[in-house]
Amino acid sequence: MAQHASSSPGTSSSSPGTSSSPSAPSSAGASPGAPGACPRRRRTRLTDGPLPILAAAVLWGTTGTAGSMAPSGAPAPAIGAASLALGGLLLLLTTRGAWRLFTAATGAEQRLLAVGALAVAGYPLTFYPAVARTGAAVAAVIALGSAPVFTGLLAWATGQARPTARWAVATLAAVTGCAVLVLGPQLTGGPAHMDTVGIALAALAGLSYAVYSLLGGRLIGRGHPSAAVMGAMFGAAGLLVLPVLLATGTAWLATVRGAAVALHLAVLPTFLAYRLFGHGLRHTPASVATTLTLAEAAVAALLGITVLGERLPVVSWCGLAVLSLGLALLTVPGRPGRRGSR
Repeated sequence: MAQHASSSPGTSSSSPGTSSSPSAPSSAGASPGAPGACPRRRRTRLTDGPLPILAAAVLWGTTGTAGSMAPSGAPAPAIGAASLALGGLLLLLTTRGAWRLFTAATGAEQRLLAVGALAVAGYPLTFYPAVARTGAAVAAVIALGSAPVFTGLLAWATGQARPTARWAVATLAAVTGCAVLVLGPQLTGGPAHMDTVGIALAALAGLSYAVYSLLGGRLIGRGHPSAAVMGAMFGAAGLLVLPVLLATGTAWLATVRGAAVALHLAVLPTFLAYRLFGHGLRHTPASVATTLTLAEAAVAALLGITVLGERLPVVSWCGLAVLSLGLALLTVPGRPGRRGSR
């Protein structure tokens, strides 16, 4: 999600995250007898739902390592704004149907696009200031951990989906594992830095990710191509953050290292990752998707060890194991013939 979001992951006749999901009509049908059920629909393949979203999370997990290689004079908000502006515009310009979606969509769908674009733009504008105030570990745990909860609650409140027991257990395990993984050094006596405003900003970042995941899923569920939805939403968001990029300074982009970092963040964690994320949302409820993207924290931690030479305490490795179990619970399809929570 790291710019993020992503936002958040295969469902079948009873998806792990919801009892039925209007936002993902092309996934396998709901349980027989459920409202809107279509018992004859095919079960969603693993490669259609969880795996593309997990692949997106792997790409998002590279942002911290890449960002640490930016020139020392590059402000954190500028790095986030640059990745979204470049990657979002690349999505818009290279996606067939993205431009047409702005005019072909109904008035209600255009409003969904507008709110979704604001939510996409809101993520870097809240997350990176949160990092500056609370530190990367605390901000990441709050943003990543709150997004699945916000998504599940919003989906339930708006009638899109009803969370199941399987989703609740898997999300609790994944969020707990993520927190222990990232905060392990602080839990074992390392320095901690807490800031009320920073915590609130990180929670707003998680809410932003939840909102654009849900709205993207709803637009895809109405029959619009997933690539076009992501292209339109992120292209508009890229335009929205351009003033932030210009205001925070662009001199660092003129250096070889700065340009390389910006291109990496624009092409892999933004352009490619959100293509994969959009494809996964077509077959996966947003509540499940945002939980699966907690894999980003595991990837970031492992890259920190292998690339940056960081060390994790034993408690963090235990958190990684718990996180992995939670993600596996959502990723592995349940036994056929079960209804509700699987």
